[in-house]
Amino acid sequence: MARAIQSFFHRKGRIGYLFVLPWLIGFAVFTAYPVFYSLYLSFFQVRITSQGIDTVYAGLANYQRALVSDVTFVRQLGSYFLQTAVSVPLIVIFALMIALLLNRPIRFRGWFRTIFFLPVIISSGPVLAKLIEQKVTSIPAIEQNLFYRLAEDYRGLLVTDLFLFIMDNMIVLFWFSGVQILIFIAALQKSDKLIYEAARIDGASGWEMFWKVTLPGMAPMIVINIVYTTVMYSISSLNPIIEQIKTQMFKAETGFGYASALSWVYFVAIAALLAALTGLTAYFRAKKK
Repeated sequence: MARAIQSFFHRKGRIGYLFVLPWLIGFAVFTAYPVFYSLYLSFFQVRITSQGIDTVYAGLANYQRALVSDVTFVRQLGSYFLQTAVSVPLIVIFALMIALLLNRPIRFRGWFRTIFFLPVIISSGPVLAKLIEQKVTSIPAIEQNLFYRLAEDYRGLLVTDLFLFIMDNMIVLFWFSGVQILIFIAALQKSDKLIYEAARIDGASGWEMFWKVTLPGMAPMIVINIVYTTVMYSISSLNPIIEQIKTQMFKAETGFGYASALSWVYFVAIAALLAALTGLTAYFRAKKK
């Protein structure tokens, strides 16, 4: 009997692998091979000729140029870290606030959820680029605000540049929160209502239940949304680093080799940022316990 059950599960496992096999083949051919080929090209000077791809081994010269000589890329990389450190918490906090509101028994709740998710569908790169050109991605008449004008006078400082970045891209940042809102709503709907009833019987207020019941229960989803938002923000087509990589790709003096090196430096930066964010989150969760 045990042998028959084991044989049954082995057969189901084989069927499962058959279903996964097309995706594995597609990933290996269309994703894994180009990724590792770009790593190979990053150690070469690459020229596209009529005879094909001409490569000359350059060692670490492309990486040295990216990190030492390319001032524009280094400055953009620093701006990326600062803007991500500001944008990701704003998006996650806004998504959590909206999810808490949309989880309440209000009329037309489904329509409101659709409205907040709609920008995820329509906010493609070209659409956002066009909206930014029309200057409709910031708060209306924000330039007339006293604090905005004061920040404009001191442009170049770290604090003022971050403040101006948030004000100029406030609507775009909120547009990035549609998926996170759905994740938070799903987590809130799965929460155990008996815990809230017990806390209410013990005299806990709504504020206390949020900090001691809701927020700790949402911690795994917060980590997921932090990782998702960081990746989504990092690969956005409006990211200046991605535009820099595209520009260097088609320049005669740099080409695919240098662009590949920039891509891998950027990949390592994103991986390090994700490791730091998840590590800090895990540390604070462990410290709280």
